[in-house]
Amino acid sequence: MNITEKLIKSHLVSGEMVPGKEIAIKIDQTLTQDSTGTMAYLQFEAMGIPRVKTEKSVAYIDHNTLQTGFENADDHKYIQTVTKKHGIYFSKPGNGICHQVHLERFGKPGKTLLGSDSHTPTGGGIGMLAIGAGGLDVAVAMGGGAYYLAMPQVCRVVLTGKLSPWVTAKDVILEVLRRLTVKGGVGKVMEYAGEGVKTLSVPQRATITNMGAELGATTSVFPSDEVTKAFLRAQGREEDWVELKADDDAVYDEEITIALDEIEPLVACPHSPDNIKKVSELKDLAVDQVAIGSCTNSSYVDMMTVAALLKGKTVDPNVSLVIAPGSKQVMNMLAANGALADIISAGARILECGCGPCIGMGQAPATNAVSLRTVNRNFEGRSGTKSAQVYIVSPETAVASALSGKLTDPHTLGEAPVIEMPEHFLVNDNLVIPPAPEGECVKVVRGPNIQPFPKNTKVPKEIKGEALIKVEDNITTDHIMPSNAKLLPFRSNVPYLADYCLTPCDPDFPARAKKAGGGFIIAGQNYGQGSSREHAALAPLQLGVKGVIAKSFARIHMANLINNGILPLVFVNEWDYDNIKLGDEFVIKYAADQIAGAAQGQSVQVTNLRTGDEIPTRLNISERQRDILLAGGLLNYTKESAK
Repeated sequence: MNITEKLIKSHLVSGEMVPGKEIAIKIDQTLTQDSTGTMAYLQFEAMGIPRVKTEKSVAYIDHNTLQTGFENADDHKYIQTVTKKHGIYFSKPGNGICHQVHLERFGKPGKTLLGSDSHTPTGGGIGMLAIGAGGLDVAVAMGGGAYYLAMPQVCRVVLTGKLSPWVTAKDVILEVLRRLTVKGGVGKVMEYAGEGVKTLSVPQRATITNMGAELGATTSVFPSDEVTKAFLRAQGREEDWVELKADDDAVYDEEITIALDEIEPLVACPHSPDNIKKVSELKDLAVDQVAIGSCTNSSYVDMMTVAALLKGKTVDPNVSLVIAPGSKQVMNMLAANGALADIISAGARILECGCGPCIGMGQAPATNAVSLRTVNRNFEGRSGTKSAQVYIVSPETAVASALSGKLTDPHTLGEAPVIEMPEHFLVNDNLVIPPAPEGECVKVVRGPNIQPFPKNTKVPKEIKGEALIKVEDNITTDHIMPSNAKLLPFRSNVPYLADYCLTPCDPDFPARAKKAGGGFIIAGQNYGQGSSREHAALAPLQLGVKGVIAKSFARIHMANLINNGILPLVFVNEWDYDNIKLGDEFVIKYAADQIAGAAQGQSVQVTNLRTGDEIPTRLNISERQRDILLAGGLLNYTKESAK
């Protein structure tokens, strides 16, 4: 077996390990962050389970750390108290980004990790089966429930050779994206192999698995080997190490080979992570802002490299350079060894250990600005400035460009610094608050911004509604539910957020949906790519959306729609998309029967009352998902199943 199959088999609860078939796996660990966590814990409370049943569950505060009003602080207080009550560890603001900290302090090779953040696959860098999901799926897993998914295909990515100086792990994953695109990993696990793996450190591997999310992959995974063991030993966690490797005769569904020594510094151009060019091709591009950090490139080695390159130099006067170390551990070590002083002396602005610019939480660029970022996504408007042009680069390219004022190949800086992994990391977990002992009375504090989340009802005999909006391919969850600094504080207030649903595509959509009493969203390919945010399903539910008819869906968003009782219908004939007009009235007759038939492979007929056309659609669901939809969502289904 390959690594993926071994991880799945050791956690398999039900189902056959046949690609495309639904399987259920046991979840060992969960993580949440504060922009999705509030809703996940509200849903966990609604299940009535007194204490989590996982081996380790951790709630991180890393997204909503700008406290310009009471809203974020209220959410943090709620999360801290609800986790204390229910057996969950709480990582305080300032402790760092969930994926960076979890890799450092909690992740274990061979274990499963489910996180309410799409970049949870970062854990694959140490040999975890780490999967991003919606908050409700994570809530169910915390309650001891299995996680259901389609058995993925496994793509073997063979790495040969060794990275040349100035070429990084960021360039490796950008090369994978160049070849496969943002849709190339859908339904797959990317499993890394080959002699080149041994040359990559754990932080480098984690950068690659982190951005596997941009491929649409279920997750990505590296072997757990001596490199992994050395990393865990340096974290004081050698006892957590187990070896994990593929059998010599392991079989894969597909395979690609990447020669590490042939890669050049690359850049993802606006507005997609797969819009890849060589840095050398864009050398005259003037730069206004450079942001270094995020869960992709904020490790100790990344930051020490940045410090070495900035030492004794000064940032170009026309560039704003901001740097955010990924964890308190990294920040402490930079401060202790003097590297932080080198960064500050060069003219960089130091941000707290959090997501910050990556998710548009502060540091929005100027109008029409060019911003180079070491982040994982550069969707239009995600930075907080719709007209900004965001380019994704490595930390080395980012520093070279900050010094020159133009997008610059780091080869121009001369000899590349060699930064060794430390033999011992500074370990201080004093910002991780353990839960209360079981049985201790804990009061859960709820501020006024925390509002009830919308709930669906059982499927009626007929589902009727109009085409409320028609959008193109690759609509992201940032389009569906924007998450800029002004809206993130309202992640626990879905009624408020709903007024901004899909407004980047059509400012009139929320008002139209309310006036019509709900209806359908019409979409192109890969609808819902990007973040795991369940709010991209909750906000449409609040507005009465009954279904989305699309050419195809991104994995997590499709699951979130099903979990909230919204039909994710796929056009059988893509030309039917072209014939639909805004305001067309649709009806799905005998809805419950048709949904039941869909689980057996039958099509769902949607009637367009304007044209009289019968539009055949597919509802790619299992029998379990059929029952979830019929019940009106996973929460209703879970409650009914418990009776």
